[in-house]
Amino acid sequence: MKAVVFDANVAKYIRTLLLGKISKKFFYNRFSCILLKDIPEPELPSENYVKIKTTYAGICGSDLNLIFLHDSPSTSPFASFPFVIGHENLGVIVEKGKAVSEFEIGDRVIVDPVLDCDARELPRCPSCQEEEFSTCLNITEGKLSPGTIMGACSTTGGSWGEYFVAHKSQVIKVPATVKDQEAILVDPLASALHPVMRNFPKDSEKVLVYGAGIIGLLVIWSLRKLGSSADITAIAKYDFQADLAIEFGANRVVKPKEGYLDELAKVAYAKVFQPMIGDKVLLGGFDKVFDCVGSKKTIRDGMWLTKQRGSYILVGLASTVKDLDLTPIWFKELNVKGAYCYSTENVNEYRMSTYQLALSLIQQHGIPYEKLITHYFKLEDYQKAIEVASSKGREKSIKVVFRFL
Repeated sequence: MKAVVFDANVAKYIRTLLLGKISKKFFYNRFSCILLKDIPEPELPSENYVKIKTTYAGICGSDLNLIFLHDSPSTSPFASFPFVIGHENLGVIVEKGKAVSEFEIGDRVIVDPVLDCDARELPRCPSCQEEEFSTCLNITEGKLSPGTIMGACSTTGGSWGEYFVAHKSQVIKVPATVKDQEAILVDPLASALHPVMRNFPKDSEKVLVYGAGIIGLLVIWSLRKLGSSADITAIAKYDFQADLAIEFGANRVVKPKEGYLDELAKVAYAKVFQPMIGDKVLLGGFDKVFDCVGSKKTIRDGMWLTKQRGSYILVGLASTVKDLDLTPIWFKELNVKGAYCYSTENVNEYRMSTYQLALSLIQQHGIPYEKLITHYFKLEDYQKAIEVASSKGREKSIKVVFRFL
């Protein structure tokens, strides 16, 4: 089968980093850590697994972090090389193990990518016993090679390949009323819902969403669809992002330009001060800040924009950040929280997987896929797809997907 494979060793990693300083294309050309290859189809690890033929696959911001080597090497023990990239998925079951009775050949399905104790056929660890699957303690053990999710595990394959495998506990049948283009957005919607559900604002609170890529936009969309009346300010870099942020329910949009901290301070009734050296700081700020970027600037400013004892939620996958001033954490006694993937959420009196919740919201409200999915590519054109996905301003890209049909 054809698949885009990530294969790194120390020499290739260093070489790619050096060449990448000349041109970003060295991160995804034939000299890089990724390559379109013909490889064997993945085999079922046990009779509890199914094999899925991919129909759609999305390019996630975490995939771009991987390709451009922005991920911290500290996470390398929790992947197994080489692996097929991709976890945003939609496909059709083409093979199933003898122990799978819940699904049939031909079922259209999505797969929750988290490779937890259930997927690894192990007794549940303390995290999985609490249904906090994204913090599973056994991500290097069991039936599978190391990997936190599909798309970082050599055993399962990934959605940037023609076939991948999944444990029956991961699989969700897609209702006939949900379109393919809606189903492929379940994953990014779940990634937005997880931090939202864990940090849902009161209607009286002021919320700041820093970043208006696909996740930031869906944080705003999900807050409104879940009934929040909180005052929402979005920070958007580009006009097309700003337009969608307003359409999805933001009360206002601010551009991250010179003087934007003063503009945001007025919204949050905060006070701005100029230190003797360095950038401006604030007293007061927003009740909750969802940082959907995770850069040095957004972390630094995002924390100062959070009010005393407020919540700063790091949604963007930050890595090694050089010379980051952590003063606001202790000075403002901030609640700093992370959000990784998806898990299980409290919905009224029920517990529901974030993936199921995302699919339920799409069934209930629909999702404006025609505005969110901006580009479609064949897998063979993966280099152009990466170019477009990583050039948001020039290409006006939001969600870029591979279509295998």
